Formats: sequence, C-alpha cells, structure tokens
Amino acid sequence: MNSHIEGTALPVGLQQLYAMQRIRAFESEIHRLRMEGPVVGSVHLCSGQEAIYVGATRALDLPRDLVFPTYRGHGWALACDAPLTAMFAELMGKATGVNGGRGGSAYLSVPEVGMMGENSIVGAGAPIAAGAALAAQYDGSGRVTVAAFGDGAVNQGSVHEAFNFAAVMKLPVIFIIENNHWSELTPITATSVSDRLFKRASAYGMPGIRIDGNDPDLVEETVARAVARARAGEGPTMIEAMTDRIVGHYIGDAQTYRADGELDAAIANEPITRLRKKLLAHGIDPSTIDDVLASADRDVAEASARAQQDPLADPNTVLEHLYA
Repeated sequence: MNSHIEGTALPVGLQQLYAMQRIRAFESEIHRLRMEGPVVGSVHLCSGQEAIYVGATRALDLPRDLVFPTYRGHGWALACDAPLTAMFAELMGKATGVNGGRGGSAYLSVPEVGMMGENSIVGAGAPIAAGAALAAQYDGSGRVTVAAFGDGAVNQGSVHEAFNFAAVMKLPVIFIIENNHWSELTPITATSVSDRLFKRASAYGMPGIRIDGNDPDLVEETVARAVARARAGEGPTMIEAMTDRIVGHYIGDAQTYRADGELDAAIANEPITRLRKKLLAHGIDPSTIDDVLASADRDVAEASARAQQDPLADPNTVLEHLYA
C-alpha cells in the first residue's frame, strides 16, 4: 500500500482513503475496459465494499497470514498490495499478469502478498482457508487465515462444514461475511428465516459479531481482536460486515431488483464518501484529501496504460502450469 505520496508519509486516515480510492478507481477502469473489449470474461466488481478489504488487511501480518476471497476478489488482492500493473495485465490476458493471463478476473491469485486466490464455487474459500489454518497448527508459522465470502454463501453446505470443523479443531481462521444484502439478485431474507447471519456462530461454539463494514477503523479493530484470539489458540471468529455494493452483481446487471432509492442511499453511505467527511471534520485540508484521491486515480490510470501495452499470453503455453 502506498503510504507515501510525493515523499510525505500519510496519516492513517489518508492511507485508508488512498487504498480505498485505488480499489474504486481500479474497478471503474476494469468496467470501462470490459465494455470496450480489452478485458473479457466474467467480471464481478466490489465497488462500495472497499472498507472491508482495507480495514481487514491492516490487521493482518501479510504475507504470513493468508486471505481466501470469493470471485469478487480484486479489492482483496489490491488491499494485500498486489501490483497494479500486473493486476490489470491479468484481467486483460497478458503474459505479464499476476498469473500470466491464465486466471483472469475470477480466478487470479497473488500468493506472494498473501492473497491465495479467488474461487468461483460459492463459499469454497471457507473449507480451503480452514485447511490452511489446520496446516498452521503444525508448521509453527503462527499463521492466521481469512475466508471472505458473501451472505449467500452462508447457506452452502461446505461453509457450514468449515464452520464446524474450525470450531471443533480451534483453527486460527477468521470467517468474514461481506453482507451486501444481495445473494446475487436475491435478498437474503428470501433464503433465510433470519438475516442476522452472525448469530449462526453460536451454534458452532465460536464468537460472532455484526459490524459496520463501511468503517475501515472498526473493521481493522474487529479483525485485530479476532487475529489475536486465533494466534492465542482460541479458535475461529465469524464477522458479519454490513456493506453495500454500488454496482451490479455482474457487468451488465440492470439492478431492476433494487427498490426505488436503495442505490442512492447506498451511494450516500459508501466508505470513501464517509471517510472524506470524517477527515474534513477532523480538520484535514480539502486540498490534501483531493490530492490523495487524485494520486490514487493517477496511479491506476498509469498502471492501466502500461498493462495495455504488454504482450498477450502465448496460446501455445495454455497447458503449462496445469496439474492433475
């Protein structure tokens, strides 16, 4: 994460602002590139949910700790400090991508920064993260793992198995539910009797908490407590982080399922707008805030331009790095 702009160390609030705007600008540029053609395939953007990624990763010891997100994982990768140009290159199928152009939007991984890979199987990251946490109990690493998934994934059988196994084995894993109120195009209230998903934790004997997922400070504090608990051998924690995506579930989603005014309310409460207001209230000069936002936008634009000049991956290498 770039905590220095023009040689000046930034206060924490401005670091958070830069990191969130960097993700937001990346997603906006990916949307443009997807519509114009350089990016192909399935793309799911995370705009509006940036505070979860920025807050959580600030509480982790990366890359010792490991993150296992879902297919909406660009924000997690960037918050883990994945290189911008190589991220763009990956989504454009370039040889210089973080996975040589093989992963694309929904399957990329950046293990060198602790981001262990997206997964298009809903909720599949939960048992994988539990497995990595089990390994951590034996390898002496002191590692903590994070499984991040949406509210809809909580109804997957494999996710329940991961909850139970992690609790029984007291695994050092944190389950973060990114509750943006929509299981793809269906409200959680249509698939569950109770929408207070964190309460399910008690059935497995682990602590669960619901927090404001648009507050990066609160996310960091909550994850830090869960990390300390996990490192102390006390087992897993479930964190339900309430947020909203301010884009469609997928590119091209008309979002006709949203009620009138819902999207406007979500945009008014999104984390970058909120943090900007908070910084202003704490006396940060508006020009300083604007400089930080502009710096993030500029870094993203420059990285995109560089990646667009890189060579496409060689189709003759498509069978390389495959294992069975």
